[in-house]
Amino acid sequence: MNALTAWLEKYILPIAAKIGAQKHLVALRDAFIGTMPATMAGSVAVMLNAIIRDLPPQFVKGYDGNTIPVIKEIIQINGYVWNGTLAIAGLIFAFSWGYNLARAYGVNDLAGGIVSLSASIAGVTYSFSGALKDVVVSPELVDSINANSATTGWSATADQLNVGAWGWIPLNNMDSNFYFTAMIIGFVSTIIFAKLMLADITIKLPDSVPPAVSKAFAAIVPATAALYAVAVFYWLFSKVVDITFIAWLQETIALPLLGLSQGFGAVVIVTLFVQIFWFFGIHGPNVLAPILEGVFGVAQLKNVNLFQEGGMDAVLKDGYKWVRGSWDAFAWFGGSGGTIILILAILLFSKRADFLTVARLSVGPGLFNINEPVMFGLPIVLNALLFIPFLVAPVVAVAIGYFATDLGLVNPVSQQVVWVTPPFLLSFLATGADWRAPVVTLVSMLATFAIWTPFVIAANKVDPSLGE
Repeated sequence: MNALTAWLEKYILPIAAKIGAQKHLVALRDAFIGTMPATMAGSVAVMLNAIIRDLPPQFVKGYDGNTIPVIKEIIQINGYVWNGTLAIAGLIFAFSWGYNLARAYGVNDLAGGIVSLSASIAGVTYSFSGALKDVVVSPELVDSINANSATTGWSATADQLNVGAWGWIPLNNMDSNFYFTAMIIGFVSTIIFAKLMLADITIKLPDSVPPAVSKAFAAIVPATAALYAVAVFYWLFSKVVDITFIAWLQETIALPLLGLSQGFGAVVIVTLFVQIFWFFGIHGPNVLAPILEGVFGVAQLKNVNLFQEGGMDAVLKDGYKWVRGSWDAFAWFGGSGGTIILILAILLFSKRADFLTVARLSVGPGLFNINEPVMFGLPIVLNALLFIPFLVAPVVAVAIGYFATDLGLVNPVSQQVVWVTPPFLLSFLATGADWRAPVVTLVSMLATFAIWTPFVIAANKVDPSLGE
């Protein structure tokens, strides 16, 4: 064990420390965190609709919330909240990404957010067209459609309907699908902006001009250069590939990457690295935020939007089985490592005064998935005796949750529930009020309890106050 700890300290800890301090990754992590006011508000709206619209039909035959007074109005209000949050989550992230990246470089952060947003959305298609052939259209209807084609975009012949419009942006370009575009384009454009700002290639105004005006003018040249650089790239890309960059990115990178994330091996690797980082006192989910939020978080937003549009059937058909919230629902009860179970094992079997004192103080925070008291108070950090269960227990819990979801024994996570929600309630709400989810969580807890308990009992023998 000492040899393993020494190896981890020598090779893993320095890498983890560098990752944790890398300013671009820190900015990306903060960008995801910055979107939470909107994404959580949207998630609450979807969750409320799940409770009052989608849950009752499972128990009440003929229930239709869209026809019940008050209920249908609440559903509509929740829809408006969704429209302004999760439906355009990609746009919100694009601004947050540029803002935090510019802040990391010490330049105008507001302008950085605007540049990232503008550059990312510049490549979105603003028009659509289509045709319905081999139909029979009466002469009167043809005349009526064509008379208004200048404003409606519709035109018709005797056997065909045509539609074309400009100024229409598809929502599937603005939601979680937009994250990967914003990560790349927002990064490049904001870096160009930041470098030009740092090189002082700016418009300078007299000191008598108000600071807000001076800052805005100083950002004009760098922002213009960044946006034109991105525009030229979009133009060249469309000429060479004959498809928009956003569409290409989705087809060749985003979807395959999301697909790879659904493999059990990928989920286990992420879980192990979170635990290893935590063992050395480094916040694992924060270090791995680019993966947890950038890949699994995007998958979760996709599930949330599918649920809003078509309920759980849509999620089961086109959604993802393992997403960011799956860890919280089935493995990280009490915090990373499932430490609420360690606390329970200590309270039941430990004879160590130090363990018992820390456990009693950690029960309250642990119920709300806050495990810093037990992580640093027990401690788990750099505690060789607890390293093995801390590593193995969450992997076993993840395996139970993963295969239960994969086999259809429980619904996938389709709601974004705030992480401080107590266990059981969290998994119940996160899966669209699936009663089986708390059962799966309980099974995971029992399995991790069996892993933690022998090590808690073994720890009694190394307490100097108790003797051998």
